[in-house]
Amino acid sequence: MLSIIRDIPPHVFGVRATGQVTADDLKSVLLPGLEVLTQKHHDIYYLLVLETPVENFTAGAWFQDMVAGLKHFTKWKKIAVVTDETAVGKFTDAFSYIAPGESKGFKLSQLNQAIEWLSIKL
Repeated sequence: MLSIIRDIPPHVFGVRATGQVTADDLKSVLLPGLEVLTQKHHDIYYLLVLETPVENFTAGAWFQDMVAGLKHFTKWKKIAVVTDETAVGKFTDAFSYIAPGESKGFKLSQLNQAIEWLSIKL
């Protein structure tokens, strides 16, 4: 399930992933949120708090995630992924080398640092 994170800077869109994440979650939460963000701010500063193993994302969810990434490919400025899964954090850090913008992994205990990092616009 995806839920929107409130009380973050207005130019940042954040979601919290818990339990199983499906294509419907991405279609009803992530995609509309990114649309609103790009209409208001033109750029994407994205916070993902991953409180579920990546194995809990269905194949449809991964496909919708790819669709979101490609649709807004040139608008991504910063992506912060907050998780205690070491491999996901390392992948997020490496993602900056192949995608526009910056990506950075944070531990769950570093959520405030992730928000602070996202609050600084490029």
